[in-house]
Amino acid sequence: MVWLLEWLLFICWPSKLKGKSMLIEKKENYKLIYSDENSFSKFYSSFLKKEKEFDKENLIVQISNDINITKEDFLLFLSIAKQKKENSTSLVIVYKDINIDDFPEDFNIVPTLVEAEDIIEMEAIERELGF
Repeated sequence: MVWLLEWLLFICWPSKLKGKSMLIEKKENYKLIYSDENSFSKFYSSFLKKEKEFDKENLIVQISNDINITKEDFLLFLSIAKQKKENSTSLVIVYKDINIDDFPEDFNIVPTLVEAEDIIEMEAIERELGF
Protein backbone atom coordinates (compact mmCIF):
# COMPACT_ATOMS: atom_id res chain seq x y z
CA MET A 1 0.00 0.00 0.00
CA VAL A 2 2.84 2.40 0.83
CA TRP A 3 4.39 1.88 -2.61
CA LEU A 4 1.09 2.87 -4.23
CA LEU A 5 0.97 6.11 -2.27
CA GLU A 6 4.61 6.85 -3.14
CA TRP A 7 3.88 6.15 -6.80
CA LEU A 8 0.91 8.52 -6.78
CA LEU A 9 2.82 11.29 -4.98
CA PHE A 10 6.09 11.15 -6.89
CA ILE A 11 5.10 9.93 -10.35
CA CYS A 12 1.53 10.94 -11.11
CA TRP A 13 1.02 14.11 -9.13
CA PRO A 14 3.98 16.14 -10.51
CA SER A 15 3.00 15.27 -14.08
CA LYS A 16 -0.43 16.79 -13.43
CA LEU A 17 1.27 20.06 -12.52
CA LYS A 18 3.60 20.16 -15.51
CA GLY A 19 2.57 22.32 -18.39
CA LYS A 20 0.78 24.99 -16.38
CA SER A 21 2.15 28.13 -17.89
CA MET A 22 0.90 30.50 -15.21
CA LEU A 23 1.09 30.25 -11.43
CA ILE A 24 -0.83 32.52 -9.05
CA GLU A 25 -0.12 33.35 -5.41
CA LYS A 26 -2.48 35.43 -3.31
CA LYS A 27 -0.60 37.97 -1.21
CA GLU A 28 -1.93 40.48 1.31
CA ASN A 29 -2.74 43.29 -1.12
CA TYR A 30 -2.01 41.83 -4.56
CA LYS A 31 -1.82 38.66 -6.61
CA LEU A 32 1.57 37.49 -7.81
CA ILE A 33 1.48 35.89 -11.23
CA TYR A 34 4.49 34.09 -12.64
CA SER A 35 5.43 31.36 -15.08
CA ASP A 36 6.99 27.94 -14.91
CA GLU A 37 7.38 27.87 -18.69
CA ASN A 38 10.14 29.16 -20.95
CA SER A 39 7.70 30.52 -23.51
CA PHE A 40 6.35 34.05 -23.31
CA SER A 41 3.55 33.32 -25.78
CA LYS A 42 2.20 30.45 -23.64
CA PHE A 43 2.45 32.53 -20.49
CA TYR A 44 0.78 35.58 -22.05
CA SER A 45 -2.00 33.46 -23.54
CA SER A 46 -2.72 31.93 -20.12
CA PHE A 47 -2.61 35.40 -18.55
CA LEU A 48 -5.18 36.76 -21.01
CA LYS A 49 -7.55 33.89 -20.26
CA LYS A 50 -7.51 34.70 -16.52
CA GLU A 51 -6.97 38.47 -16.61
CA LYS A 52 -10.67 39.42 -16.31
CA GLU A 53 -10.89 37.45 -13.05
CA PHE A 54 -8.43 39.93 -11.53
CA ASP A 55 -10.29 43.12 -12.47
CA LYS A 56 -10.54 44.40 -8.91
CA GLU A 57 -7.12 43.25 -7.70
CA ASN A 58 -3.61 44.61 -7.83
CA LEU A 59 -1.34 42.40 -9.91
CA ILE A 60 2.37 41.81 -9.98
CA VAL A 61 3.47 39.83 -13.02
CA GLN A 62 6.93 38.36 -12.59
CA ILE A 63 8.54 37.38 -15.87
CA SER A 64 11.22 34.73 -15.58
CA ASN A 65 14.65 35.69 -16.91
CA ASP A 66 14.62 32.27 -18.60
CA ILE A 67 11.89 33.49 -20.94
CA ASN A 68 13.05 35.04 -24.19
CA ILE A 69 11.12 38.33 -24.25
CA THR A 70 11.24 41.48 -26.34
CA LYS A 71 10.27 45.09 -25.69
CA GLU A 72 7.22 44.52 -27.87
CA ASP A 73 6.19 41.57 -25.68
CA PHE A 74 6.31 43.78 -22.59
CA LEU A 75 4.24 46.43 -24.35
CA LEU A 76 1.41 43.90 -24.73
CA PHE A 77 0.72 44.58 -21.05
CA LEU A 78 0.41 48.35 -21.56
CA SER A 79 -3.32 48.41 -22.40
CA ILE A 80 -4.03 46.11 -19.46
CA ALA A 81 -2.03 48.42 -17.18
CA LYS A 82 -4.08 51.42 -18.35
CA GLN A 83 -7.31 49.51 -17.73
CA LYS A 84 -6.13 48.56 -14.24
CA LYS A 85 -5.47 52.24 -13.45
CA GLU A 86 -9.00 53.13 -14.62
CA ASN A 87 -10.31 50.43 -12.24
CA SER A 88 -8.28 51.94 -9.36
CA THR A 89 -5.93 48.99 -9.20
CA SER A 90 -2.31 48.48 -10.24
CA LEU A 91 -0.31 46.26 -12.56
CA VAL A 92 3.44 45.99 -12.10
CA ILE A 93 5.77 43.90 -14.26
CA VAL A 94 8.94 42.45 -12.70
CA TYR A 95 11.89 41.57 -14.92
CA LYS A 96 15.48 41.64 -13.72
CA ASP A 97 17.27 42.68 -16.92
CA ILE A 98 15.23 45.69 -17.96
CA ASN A 99 15.97 49.23 -19.00
CA ILE A 100 12.95 51.18 -17.73
CA ASP A 101 13.86 54.11 -19.98
CA ASP A 102 12.70 51.99 -22.95
CA PHE A 103 9.09 52.17 -21.74
CA PRO A 104 6.45 54.84 -21.15
CA GLU A 105 6.77 56.63 -17.82
CA ASP A 106 3.36 55.45 -16.58
CA PHE A 107 4.14 51.78 -17.32
CA ASN A 108 5.19 50.07 -14.07
CA ILE A 109 8.10 47.80 -14.86
CA VAL A 110 10.80 47.16 -12.26
CA PRO A 111 13.70 44.75 -11.69
CA THR A 112 12.69 43.36 -8.25
CA LEU A 113 9.64 42.11 -6.42
CA VAL A 114 10.32 44.48 -3.50
CA GLU A 115 10.15 47.47 -5.86
CA ALA A 116 6.91 46.13 -7.33
CA GLU A 117 5.37 45.84 -3.86
CA ASP A 118 6.47 49.42 -3.14
CA ILE A 119 4.73 50.66 -6.30
CA ILE A 120 1.51 48.84 -5.31
CA GLU A 121 1.63 50.60 -1.91
CA MET A 122 2.50 54.04 -3.35
CA GLU A 123 -0.28 53.90 -5.93
CA ALA A 124 -2.79 52.85 -3.24
CA ILE A 125 -1.74 55.90 -1.18
CA GLU A 126 -2.05 58.16 -4.22
CA ARG A 127 -5.58 56.88 -4.87
CA GLU A 128 -6.53 57.47 -1.22
CA LEU A 129 -5.23 61.04 -1.47
CA GLY A 130 -7.12 61.62 -4.72
CA PHE A 131 -4.18 61.93 -7.10
